[in-house]
Amino acid sequence: MAEDKNTWRGSSAHKPDLNWSQVRETVLMLELAAVQIEGAMKDSNASVEVLTESFTAMAGYMRTISDAVQQLPDSPEVTTAKQNLIGVSDHVSGMVHQAIIAFQFYDKLVQRLAHVGTSLGSLSDLVADQGRLYNPAEWVALQQRIKSKYTMREEVAMFEAVMAGMPVHEAVHQYMAEMKDKGDDIELF
Repeated sequence: MAEDKNTWRGSSAHKPDLNWSQVRETVLMLELAAVQIEGAMKDSNASVEVLTESFTAMAGYMRTISDAVQQLPDSPEVTTAKQNLIGVSDHVSGMVHQAIIAFQFYDKLVQRLAHVGTSLGSLSDLVADQGRLYNPAEWVALQQRIKSKYTMREEVAMFEAVMAGMPVHEAVHQYMAEMKDKGDDIELF
């Protein structure tokens, strides 16, 4: 029967007793890492939501300004100002467009971090359960659950490479190189 991990209270590594267990220490550290990821994501999501709403509104205002400038007459007195405003409007619209792309990258990052947090939680649950810890089928099931969370082909390839024996740092390096090559393949909303 597995111990209830909720009865564990902190690390006893500094003062080990007969009940000290590297498994409990591992579970504690995994849970802490998962909660830290979740907390960081929650903290940043509120700010990014405000920024996303602001930039979406700015994009709309820039279209309104651009449309209004286009409606100005082409008289000699207005032509220079009109051309300057069109140039500035196009430049700011381009900057807003780049900001929206950056928010999409952030959204992907949040999704990936959520997957990492979930995976750490699942790993923690497995390691904490003595009945499952030494069962290879449980580890295979965990690996399949983790793999099923990946949404990008490159993530699946990285996971499979590590599971097949490629050193983690090499698989991550290869993944990062593929993502850098793919960098501009972001769908605009």
